[in-house]
This record gives sequence, C-alpha cells and structure tokens, in this order.
Amino acid sequence: MDYAPPSFESKICPPEQLAARAAQLPQPLVFTNGCFDILHRGHVTYLAQAAALGAAMVVALNSDASVKRQGKGDDRPVNTLDDRLAVMAALGCVSLVTWFDEDTPLQRILDCRPQILVKGGDWPVDKIVGCTEVRAWDGSVHSIPFIHQKSTTALLEKIRKL
Repeated sequence: MDYAPPSFESKICPPEQLAARAAQLPQPLVFTNGCFDILHRGHVTYLAQAAALGAAMVVALNSDASVKRQGKGDDRPVNTLDDRLAVMAALGCVSLVTWFDEDTPLQRILDCRPQILVKGGDWPVDKIVGCTEVRAWDGSVHSIPFIHQKSTTALLEKIRKL
C-alpha cells in the first residue's frame, strides 16, 4: 500500500503560494501568528476564538530560526517547524498554515491582506505587527483576552521538574 499524506496536510501553504491561496478562501479572512511550539488548551481556545471572527483563518508560524531569535531558550522550539505545521493544519478552525523566517510576520500579512488581524491578550492592539497596514485597507485588529492562563514555557518547566 502506498503512503498517502493526510488530507489536512493540503492546508500547509508555502509562503510563495500564500497570496494566491488566501485569495481563494471565504471572506472575511482572519490572520494570526505565533510559535505554537507545544499546543495547549490556551492555544486552541484562542485559535477557535480568532477563527470565529471571520469566515476563514490563516495562521503563520515562526520558523525554527525565528523562534530561536526570540530568546525563549536554547532548547526551543521543542517541535520542528514541519511538526508544528502539521499539528496546526490538523485543527478544524485553521484554513491555511504558512510560516515566516523573519522576526515578524509582516510580509505574510501583506501577502494575504486579511480583513481581520488577531493576537493574544498579551498584545496591545497598537503594538500588533501589521496593525497600521490592516487598518489602512479598512480591516480590524483585535487582541483576544486569555481565558486559560497557559504557557509553553511554564509547561516545559513543569515537565523538567518531573
């Protein structure tokens, strides 16, 4: 029997294809980004809330090098980009998942021109990368308050103590 990749892997979108593939998604389009290294309840709750703001959602993940530059620790990310892309793509609320190697996702935002830009509650709206650009094309920007106070860093600390 030949190996057939799971259908959700079709949601993994190389950056150079993002503009064309995002343009085919239902509108309004939501965009969010992050490392999403070890997916936890806080992440999936946030992603579901973000997706509910529009008809489709693009998630851009930091590349492994981009995560390392954030200073989260020498052992981060725990999961490689390929693994993080697959896990994110498997979520029903995610329409497309892509990545960026830069320190910010600004180029991916410009590529897909979302009507709705979203980050977690630890980001004031005016500090969200892409806020100025999305508002310039009459989009909206949201900072969603955390319901579940979870963090990958805290989870890793707990695991290391066991």
